[in-house]
Amino acid sequence: MQTIPVVGVHGIGQSKTSQHRLTADWGRALQRGLDSLPDIAPCGTSLEVPHWTALLARGTDRLGPEDDLFGESVPMEPSEEEFVAEAFADLVRPEDEAFAETQPMATLGLPKLWSPRLTRLAMAYDRRYPGGGVQFFVRRMREVRYYLTKPALAAEVRAFVRDGFTLDTAVVIGHSLGSVIAYDLLRRKEVSAADTLGSALHTLVTCGSPLGIPAVRRLMGITDGTPLQLDSNIRWVNVFDPNDFITGGAGLSVGARKLTEAQVNNGIGDPHSALRYLRSVPVARAVTGGRP
Repeated sequence: MQTIPVVGVHGIGQSKTSQHRLTADWGRALQRGLDSLPDIAPCGTSLEVPHWTALLARGTDRLGPEDDLFGESVPMEPSEEEFVAEAFADLVRPEDEAFAETQPMATLGLPKLWSPRLTRLAMAYDRRYPGGGVQFFVRRMREVRYYLTKPALAAEVRAFVRDGFTLDTAVVIGHSLGSVIAYDLLRRKEVSAADTLGSALHTLVTCGSPLGIPAVRRLMGITDGTPLQLDSNIRWVNVFDPNDFITGGAGLSVGARKLTEAQVNNGIGDPHSALRYLRSVPVARAVTGGRP
């Protein structure tokens, strides 16, 4: 049976698990997707998911459960709140903003620490994605900003993830903030065809990626109108769920070059779930080199 060497890059919120558990969970989900493909020979993966959250928990910038930097009770700095508001503004629709302006400020029971502007934008986004996704979105945007505004820490994370690569690694999969880290790693050529660790790499798969949000790209130093792109030898497949509130329900094709995209339906329970993305047919096909 063919075995495909894969590196997974997880998102934030994994402080209560371990590298062994994370790799096992991702591996089972990936295998479920691979087993669902009727037109290929049986195959599996040799998967490595570097537990970079553990790296942060051991350092001075602690992200463990005892030190939740992004909880509702932790006030945002002005620049942090401005970034989150920009991210909302990139995704909300005019009709939703107009609706939010007519509603009492306490409608959603949002944290009173938030400014009126951020609260209105959150209410507008909730109209599009009701059910509690707003606060989850805010938390994820705070996490993305944390990574992107701490260069030394981000470099440590990338180096830790890079150590998970081998000479044979063929595919890298990034979920949520992990997709930002994986793309960052490749665009900086810290793993590339010129590098012995990247010589076999041919595919990047991103899932539930916030790279489609202009505010995120701007914080990466990518100006509006500049497309996301990778070296020509790397195939990029992006998989998204239209109900995934972290992505705004949209893919990356508008802002990226030479990108293949596929939609999935992860269900209503948690459309942003890493495991639901990983077990999908488009991800399985991308891992095996087929069209998603």
